Amino acid sequence: MLSYVLRRLVYGALILLGVNLATFVLFFTVNTPDDMARLNLGGKRITQEAIERWKVERAYDKPLYFNPQREGTEKITDTIFWDRSVSLFALKFGRADSESAGDIGGEVATRMAVSLQMALPLFILQVIASTAFALLLVMLRGTKLDVWGVVACVVMLSISSLFYIIVGQFLFSRVLKLAPISGYAPGLDAVKFLVLPILLSLVARLGGEARLYRAMFLEEVGKDYVRTARAKGLSEAVVLYRHVLRNALIPIITSAGSYLPYVFLGSLVFESFFGLPGLGAYVIEAIGKQDFAIVRTMVFLGSLLYIATYVVIDIAYTWADPRVRLS
Repeated sequence: MLSYVLRRLVYGALILLGVNLATFVLFFTVNTPDDMARLNLGGKRITQEAIERWKVERAYDKPLYFNPQREGTEKITDTIFWDRSVSLFALKFGRADSESAGDIGGEVATRMAVSLQMALPLFILQVIASTAFALLLVMLRGTKLDVWGVVACVVMLSISSLFYIIVGQFLFSRVLKLAPISGYAPGLDAVKFLVLPILLSLVARLGGEARLYRAMFLEEVGKDYVRTARAKGLSEAVVLYRHVLRNALIPIITSAGSYLPYVFLGSLVFESFFGLPGLGAYVIEAIGKQDFAIVRTMVFLGSLLYIATYVVIDIAYTWADPRVRLS
């Protein structure tokens, strides 16, 4: 298994390098350093001296890929590509382009903690609620409750998350006054600001996840080992929770694992609407300010987390099903 993991990590590093290079080329093809300076300094009526000063402060005054004025390895290392792209592999994110944003690394560390406070409980609750609801529907299969449960899943799946946010804020914050409409506070005071977005996000995702898991469980219910378990006299609940759930873990791990990067990167929509200073809101703010340094950093982190997540998912397969061998 170790050789497989190492091989996947090498492949992942190559993919990450390709994504990083493509992102760098795309950003600097669309906007030159002079264009970025004008965007951040406030328009076209900016002197060339101010533009050059802005570029020097952020190390954008260097050549993009190759510096012929340097000697040896500095021909490559003393470039924008090395400072702004290759350095990301060492988790050196540098300074943001906008004046007010500051150090990217410090902001990422601070905001990731906020995103985790919302996304980690949401991830755990999502897996438990979706699995339990899907198993309940399978236990009630063929009944009117199963039909109405599937209808409820389709309805929840069809409604935009923006609808849940607007209705939830109006109902629970404006009318019932059970939770703040938006904002954030550190420490234990954060709970009152996080409960509503977590519950609304849970409802928004529950329909799609539960419907997917129900289809997986129904496929397992018709197999021979389930009929054998029933023939032994086991109750339906024991059959579902002890046998069907265990054999359906691999698709559940795949589905739930694909959400793991969002646990660290946060939710763009929910953090923005609820005023949570997480990474999702950080990306929205960077796009609004056209701060390409922050956007490039978040694209890199997103790619890194996705690659790491799927390596972890592959390893989790061997835990879920001993028949799976990584080779």
